[in-house]
Amino acid sequence: MPLQDHMQIVSVDDHLIEHPRVWLDRLPAKYRDAGPQIIETPQGHHVWRFEDQIHPYIGLNAVAGKEPKDFGMEPVRYEDMIPGCYDPVARVADMDVDGVHAALCFPSFPGFGGGVFQRGKDKDLALACVRAWNDFSIDEWCAAAPDRYVPLAILPTWDVDLCVAEAERVAAKGARTVSFPDSPVPLGLPSFHDDAWAPLWRVCEETGMPVSLHFGSSSFVPGFSFSGSPAVSTGDLKPASTPFAVAIALFASNLMWSTVDLLFSGQLQKHPDLKFMLSEGGIGWIPYIAERCDYTWLLHRHYQDIDFDARPSELLREHFWGCYIDDRFGLANRHEIGIDRICVEVDYPHSDSMWPNSRKVIAETLADIPDDEAHKIVELNAREVLNFPR
Repeated sequence: MPLQDHMQIVSVDDHLIEHPRVWLDRLPAKYRDAGPQIIETPQGHHVWRFEDQIHPYIGLNAVAGKEPKDFGMEPVRYEDMIPGCYDPVARVADMDVDGVHAALCFPSFPGFGGGVFQRGKDKDLALACVRAWNDFSIDEWCAAAPDRYVPLAILPTWDVDLCVAEAERVAAKGARTVSFPDSPVPLGLPSFHDDAWAPLWRVCEETGMPVSLHFGSSSFVPGFSFSGSPAVSTGDLKPASTPFAVAIALFASNLMWSTVDLLFSGQLQKHPDLKFMLSEGGIGWIPYIAERCDYTWLLHRHYQDIDFDARPSELLREHFWGCYIDDRFGLANRHEIGIDRICVEVDYPHSDSMWPNSRKVIAETLADIPDDEAHKIVELNAREVLNFPR
């Protein structure tokens, strides 16, 4: 049966493609030459140049409107994308076609968690770029339709004090969540176990902003048969005999690792109001991980530095929100996850997206689920955790 008319779909994971003037319009003059700008390659591709490094778009990041048979990994031009990829007004029209009311949009060029700037050489420039993206996200993209876009910000992750200052700044501007690397360690940062992040976690608690962990935001994706490493950078794929489909199918496993890491980090006990959203992580694995972590905790808490009293499954239920695109197994086990801990995603304009049939497909997956539960999953849970009321 269709979703009831009063149920407004809130997608907690969509993406925007930055238009060419995002940084040219916002960076101080002294940074513009080294800052991000679009150039055209001799082959006719549009690519980003930042600090003399070239960052091509991956075609799968902007395939809305294409048939799967036309998907590809090659770089693209803006003319190859439909306008809703980079124009917030056109995006709203695409959302209307799709039956989606509101969207939380992650970055593209900077990486889902700002990893491009984390790796930048000139940290003053990188900080200016982070702030410029946040101003674009909040003041331009989201301001185009304030009731339709959930404001998101990225952070200068290389410096905790700068993270705190930027989190406070964007919260005051209306940000509803901050994107953070799904694993800080691959970026050379302190782990989730380290108290170094405590000042940032306190700001997120005080402002009520959940931390969005998007798969691949540490710039690594799983791909166990790729040459060189069990995990490979999304920007330098060197496949051996394995198609990239292996990595795509395993994307959700990134956040499974991150969740277990956080459950045993000791930080959730220190920050009881801290919230994590597992962006594009799926939900079907959550009941098993809860069970497995409890089993491990029962057997091994006596001799390891593990909280003796806090059961991992309870911490998971208190601090984490699962986010899914298409996860029928997870929906069948929704009560084990928690009806109030599940949010839906559309992932426009990426290759996993159901656009322009999202409302129809979501309704089909929820056909056997009671209306009150379906309403929580498609709208109410997201509005509550993101403090984004109608």
